[in-house]
Amino acid sequence: MDYTKITEKPSNHDNLESLDTVSILQKMNEEDQKVAQAVADAIPNITKLVDALAERFEKGGRLFYIGAGTSGRLGVLDASEIPPTYGLPHTRVIGIIAGGDKAIRKSVENAEDDTEQAWKDMMLHDINELDVVVGIAASGTTPYVLGGIDQAKKNGLLTAGVTNNPGSPLATTADIPIEMNVGPEFVTGSTRMKSGTSQKLALNMISTALMIKIGRVKGNKMVNMQLSNVKLVDRGARYVAEGLGIPYNDAEKLLKKYGSVKAAIDAGADI
Repeated sequence: MDYTKITEKPSNHDNLESLDTVSILQKMNEEDQKVAQAVADAIPNITKLVDALAERFEKGGRLFYIGAGTSGRLGVLDASEIPPTYGLPHTRVIGIIAGGDKAIRKSVENAEDDTEQAWKDMMLHDINELDVVVGIAASGTTPYVLGGIDQAKKNGLLTAGVTNNPGSPLATTADIPIEMNVGPEFVTGSTRMKSGTSQKLALNMISTALMIKIGRVKGNKMVNMQLSNVKLVDRGARYVAEGLGIPYNDAEKLLKKYGSVKAAIDAGADI
């Protein structure tokens, strides 16, 4: 398969500038509806990745996302939401973007073309064989990502590749390929659109399923979330009240005393 033909393939829609606003939006939405099925088709390999991650996490392993541009930003976003949502330190799920943190807001020229830099960036975190590296690249050809995945494999780490081009170099290099064929973009080659959306969905699935597997969720609640504002304290108190079957005010006192929903429920259950 010619891996360049999907994400760079001409859009199914043309003369976009001649369309009225509602037609533009309807046609975009028509394309977006293809994304969920493309992600669903990748669930078997996402399952393999989550199970392998959970096994390594229990032994102290970590999850690294590496990417450039939109893909890198999505990895950083997913990693940054783990501490407040699940109460893990920021050192357990780490997002690395080509060009460094300044590239989150502003493109860094040529950063994605360096095949050596990703491994250097990971080495700053003392990466080891218990860790898992997930490379994210819509094209599946980004040198920064391919170089990082290649070096990770050479050093005995498990690797996965999230890409929108089946059969691409990333898909064939990574141990676990997560290939989501969303078809050509509404604006030809603009992979921040359907490709980026599919990546966001896949990363949500990977990290959320991992957190559930390692015990950071109870029932369907975020029992380890950080209580960093009034809204979250209120949410936590409601979780404790529901979990223990006690009045809200009593639940709030327990929550503030023990500092987390899980700790408050565990303590309340022993009273």
